[in-house]
Amino acid sequence: MIIEKILGNLHDLPAAESYAGLHREKVVLPSAQLVKRIQRVTTDHGNEIGIRLPAGSADLRDGDVLHLAETNMIVVSVLPTDVLVIAPRTIHEMGVVAHSLGNRHLQAQFFDASSEYGADVMVCQYDHTVEDYLKHVGVPYNRQERVMPVPFRHAEHTH
Repeated sequence: MIIEKILGNLHDLPAAESYAGLHREKVVLPSAQLVKRIQRVTTDHGNEIGIRLPAGSADLRDGDVLHLAETNMIVVSVLPTDVLVIAPRTIHEMGVVAHSLGNRHLQAQFFDASSEYGADVMVCQYDHTVEDYLKHVGVPYNRQERVMPVPFRHAEHTH
């Protein structure tokens, strides 16, 4: 089977209700594979499928429906990513940390207090040198395993 389009997402309402009662077969992917348009994957039931999304398609997300039949569906399940959740106390601390992460070409995602984090935070993939830096400058952070809403991409850069 070759998947050429995403049929919806389990996390989007009200479509999620229409999926109730269907058997869910999962394609478990690490965050890094969410950006690949063409790939061969295996479901948790051992079925091999191909994914061939058109250029310009959005990245895969946790809960994306790849296949839908009368009694079953195949969905994307994203593995948690090892991240640092950074909670600067002031705009100055945030600016200094964001500048430092930018100099390392490390991508960050930002969330406000209304998010699942319950605070204004900056989240980046775990890196021991960033953790050492945060300890050194005294900026509050903690290390967590999270399913990120958007995959971290390698930052392209040239001088």
